[in-house]
Amino acid sequence: MSAPFQLIQGGAPDKAPSVKARAVSLLAQREYSRQELTDKLTAAQASPEEVEQALAQLEAKGLVNDARVVETLVNRRSGKLGATRLRQELQAKGVSAELVAETMAGLKGTELARAQAVWQKKFGQLAATSAERNKQARFLASRGFSGDVVRQVVAGLSDD
Repeated sequence: MSAPFQLIQGGAPDKAPSVKARAVSLLAQREYSRQELTDKLTAAQASPEEVEQALAQLEAKGLVNDARVVETLVNRRSGKLGATRLRQELQAKGVSAELVAETMAGLKGTELARAQAVWQKKFGQLAATSAERNKQARFLASRGFSGDVVRQVVAGLSDD
């Protein structure tokens, strides 16, 4: 007979990953702004000095980039949301005010077309009653489109 198979466990005891490793792990899942990473890492009991050092290294390597976070969010969400809502989401991510303002200026020209596309997909036809018009207007406003744009879309005015 052969000796029974024995499972041998060995190796070093579990060691917590470094702050930099945790940041890279988070970034592997999706883009995070510097502020979001700071908040997550400090919530995980990392010291502010360690967090700052790790993020500075990752930023130097191009792994932490707020402009890329903005670009990703705008590409993913601008087809469904207006400038007001996008601004709120960017501010919640801790993106600099200058970067947010620059992004909003770039989106201003497409606001009406984006609102019309969202409205067309959801409703497709002009409202027959004031209650339906109000419902359509509330929907577009909840998506973050400005009052002027909402009025134009609900009234059936095009951007021509």
